[in-house]
Order: sequence, then structure tokens, then C-alpha cells
Amino acid sequence: MHPRGSFVSPLLSGVFCQCRSEEYQGSDPGGGRTLGSATSLSEHRHDESCDPSHHCPVCGGPEQEHRLKVLFQILDVNRDGGICVNDLTIGLKKLGVHRTEHELKKILKAGDKDLDGQLDFEEFVHYLRDHEKKLRVVFKSLDKKNDGRIDSQEIMQSLRDLGVHISEEQAEKILKSMDKNGTMTIDWNEWRDYHLLHPAENIPEIILYWKHSTIFDVGESMVVPDEFTAEEKKTGMLWRHLVAGGGAGAVSRTCTAPLDRLKVLMQVHASRSNTMGFAGGFAQMIREGGLRSLWRGNGINVLKIAPETAIKFMAYEQIKRLIGSNQETLGILERLVAGSLAGAIAQSSIYPMEVLKTRLALGRTGQYSGIVDCAKRIFKKEGLTAFYKGYVPNMLGIIPYAGIDLAVYETLKNSWLQRFAKDSANPGVFVLLACGTMSSTCGQLASYPLALVRTRMQAQATQEGSPQMTMTGLFRHIVQTEGAIGLYRGLAPNFMKVIPAVSISYVVYENLKITLGVQSR
Repeated sequence: MHPRGSFVSPLLSGVFCQCRSEEYQGSDPGGGRTLGSATSLSEHRHDESCDPSHHCPVCGGPEQEHRLKVLFQILDVNRDGGICVNDLTIGLKKLGVHRTEHELKKILKAGDKDLDGQLDFEEFVHYLRDHEKKLRVVFKSLDKKNDGRIDSQEIMQSLRDLGVHISEEQAEKILKSMDKNGTMTIDWNEWRDYHLLHPAENIPEIILYWKHSTIFDVGESMVVPDEFTAEEKKTGMLWRHLVAGGGAGAVSRTCTAPLDRLKVLMQVHASRSNTMGFAGGFAQMIREGGLRSLWRGNGINVLKIAPETAIKFMAYEQIKRLIGSNQETLGILERLVAGSLAGAIAQSSIYPMEVLKTRLALGRTGQYSGIVDCAKRIFKKEGLTAFYKGYVPNMLGIIPYAGIDLAVYETLKNSWLQRFAKDSANPGVFVLLACGTMSSTCGQLASYPLALVRTRMQAQATQEGSPQMTMTGLFRHIVQTEGAIGLYRGLAPNFMKVIPAVSISYVVYENLKITLGVQSR
């Protein structure tokens, strides 16, 4: 507990009903008096185990709601019913809390749901309660001894798990910045008090466990890149993660290649007059080229993982700097913009490999002797522009895929964190697999018509006698001749490969992490 007279935030670390303090009654909540003087007179403490709906015997209102109203009034300096950056600057200084203008803007941005440039009381409460849940997850994970306190050894261990090694003296300096009562340990109240109005939108503990695009490979490369902690970047663990993810993707794609080739064949050749089912499609491929033909086009599909992953990640980091973010993590909208642009840059760089993959998958036995032969023939017969057929629908498909995949994954992640993350942010294998599978499936469903049109445009030159159509012309032709269902040809094998692809890539990723020496908790 804090000794009397010390600074205690009334919001999270000391849950008071301020009406119990005679000195506070009738005073201006926005006055220059420090909180310590008011709280030192209050004998009414309310620890974290208490019922938040407990009624105050003086005012009759719920204590938690009352203390939040009091703090809101203190921070609402100009009394207009909303807290702006200027209010936060002045109000927090009165409470002895110092934040930079950039941090205050981040707080406002995170909580301002109606985008009016200020926080009303409802937005203020929602931001703080959501933030408290995240802080509790981190505190629990740092408290290795489960004694309700964090000491220097626990800080050292937690940072060591992140790949950062510090001395005990450095750990004690970190402790002193938060320790208010001189015990050289931090309890939950001190932890909350220190981090209360800090604009963390995502926390390193959560980033560590909730990797998404790095772990799961479903054959599409349109997902927004994962966030990495500053420690992972500094220690080089980041590149080990990416190498492990690339290796997992290679194994996953190879294992599901027959389904991927069947999807391409159905996208290009299936129609009302030429129905192609699973059994018929596989039988046709085996009859034409034997079992080996089921993996036709997989080589180039695996080869493009490394350059695409590297280009996308480097572009993502550069775009983050260009949009002015010095933070460890971005907000959802910023991540979508940066991730989509990075994806577009990466796809533009390796797009000729996408065209080669489609042509090889559709090729007959003996038509091409290999990847280089295929590229030479396309260039000689159709010219350089052939390597960018279908480029426009491919670029347009990035936004719905990345946007929906990110939104669904973040929604599922935050829902789990709020409901079930009591002791750790680690969701476990099955929750992670379920979230990854659902978000990838939703993203693919949204962008699938564009993916189908892209594949047909890539394959147009292989269909002799067929007119060369534009993207809009092909859309109209498919809808007129096959109906809306024609835009979803090959969807079944595409969805069938999601669960095995996610599962295989996760298992391989975890094993490669161990081999590469990636730190895990």
C-alpha cells in the first residue's frame, strides 16, 4: 500500500469515493490542489477484489463510476464536457503525471470513437477500462512468482525472454521509476498508476504471442505483416522469425499443392457446360501427367516466398516511418494502410513469378522443361507485358483481403484477451489456429472474385481462339454466361486447403523456431 500523503492516482490504483473526503467536498475538481492531499484524508479504500458496483454510503452511487466522473471533471479543464489534448496536458500536470504531446495525441486517437477531436465521458471510461485489461495481462505475465508484486529479478527474466539482457542495476532503475513506497517492488496499484494514461495500443507481451502472418501460410501473400517488438528487432530475432515463417510456408504450400493446382484448373476451365469436381479434377491431372503432376507449379510458388517476405517487411517498416510513427506498434487503420502498400510493392516486385506459377499449373506434360523455359517461351511469344497480365485485379484484391483478415483477426484476438486472458496473453495453439483460420477464410472469401479474374487473365494466352478481355470485360462475361456463382469457381478446394495449411505451417514454424534458437516463453 502507499503511505499516506504520497501520490496515488484515484483512477486505478486507489479506488476511492471522493465524497468521503470533507476537504474534497465543495472544492473545484479542476483546482490546483494535488490529489495526494485529498486522498490522504480518505480512509475509505477499495481494493481490486471488491465489487465495482458497490454503493457509496455517502452519495449512494457506484464508487467506481463516481471516481471516474471525478477524474473526468479534473481533466476537463474548460468544463465543456469533453477532454481535448490541451485539457489532458493541464489536467495531468495537476495530478503529477507528465506525458509528451505525441503521447497525449495517441491517447485521444485511441479513445475518440466519434472522431470529434475530444473524449466525452463514455469514450473516456471505455478507453481506460480497455487499457486496464491489457495492463493486467502484462502485470500477470511479469509476476513470475504469483505473489502480486514484481521485483528486479522478474523484470530481468521477462526481458531475457524477449532476447534482451540487462544488469540487476538496470532492472532496479526501471523499478525505481514506478516504485512509490520505496519497497523496490511494484504492486498492481503502482503498475496501474504508472502506466494508467500511457498511449499503449498494443503491448509487447501480446505482440509476442499473437503473430499471425508470420506463422500462418495459406498460399496467399496479401496479409498485413506482423508487428515485432523493439527487442526482437534489436536482437535479430525478427529475421529468425521470418526465416522460420518462410520455411513453414514452403512446407505448407508443398503439402497442399495438389489442392492449389486443382483450384487453378477449376478457376480457368470449369463452367456450366464443363463441371469439374474433386474426383474428376484429380483423376484428370493424374491421367494426364501421373502423380507428380499434382505438384506442377509448386516450385515457383515456394521460390517466391523469400523475396516477397523480405520486400514486404522492409517496405512495411519504411512506410511506418513515412507516415510518422515512432511507436512500436500502429493502430488498425495505420497497419492496414502500411500493410496494403507494402503488399502492393512486394506483389509488384514478384508478380512475374505469379504468372509463371499459373502457366506452369495449367501446362501439359512436357510443354515446359522448367521455370526458365516457361519464362523464355512467354517472353518470346507474348512479350514483356505478358508477365503483368491480371496485375490490376491482383492489386485491387489486396485491400479487401488484408482489411478483412486484419479486422477479423484483431476482433477475435481482442475478444479473447478481454474474456479469457487472466494470467497470460498466450492464447494456446487451438485458439491461435482457430483465429488464423477464420480470419484467412473471411479475407479469401471477400477477395476471391478478383483472384479468379486475375487467374483467368494470366491464362488467357493459353486458351487459343479465346478473345483477350480486360478486367471489367471478363467480369461481365463471367456474370452473363455463368451467373454470380461463376466468380467463385474453385472456392471449395481453396477453402479445403486452409485448415491443413494453417496447421502444417504452425507446427513447422514452432519446430524451426527451436532449431533457429528463437526465444519462446
